[in-house]
Amino acid sequence: MDIDPLESVKPDESDEPSFAQFRKLNACVAVTIALLATFMGICKVKDDNIVQSMQQAQANKLDHWNFYQARNIREEIAKGTLLQLRLAAPSQPAAEQANYQKAIEQYEKLAADQAKKKDELKLQAEQDQRDYDAANFRDDQFDLADALLAIAISLLAVTALTHLWWLYWLTLVPTAFGVAMGLAGLLGWGIHPDALIRLLS
Repeated sequence: MDIDPLESVKPDESDEPSFAQFRKLNACVAVTIALLATFMGICKVKDDNIVQSMQQAQANKLDHWNFYQARNIREEIAKGTLLQLRLAAPSQPAAEQANYQKAIEQYEKLAADQAKKKDELKLQAEQDQRDYDAANFRDDQFDLADALLAIAISLLAVTALTHLWWLYWLTLVPTAFGVAMGLAGLLGWGIHPDALIRLLS
């Protein structure tokens, strides 16, 4: 008959209370991580939508400025042609004066139309920039929330390994700030720590 050396070893009863204590801490860590991961997922969806709107605003701005330049070129060509017609009209025979006057009026209208459309495009491009800046403001909030919550989850992982309650409570500091920034992005609050965001950008 073989003797099992482990049968003679009695379990250390002093381990049982600490195991229960560790189990409570690990449960808190697990629940906190699950909640943070869910919140980060919600923030990620909203942030992705905001990034898409930023890209659209940037594309619209570039398109409007390109159209602005095209309208500007058309206006300058119309003004140049108008100047040539005005200079040439006095030296033309009386029979041609009516044709020159008609052409001058057409180019005056064309130059005025291009100037008006150019100004409209400038306003649209400036509005696109404002839209981009507003979306970027919220994107910064989500970026900061993501960074803070990632730090919190890392600290929670260390907490689960070390079984230190004080580390768990310390983890709640970046958690609170991260959740606050995430809610600011979701709800449109004006919280925006400019100095910290400039440092990270």
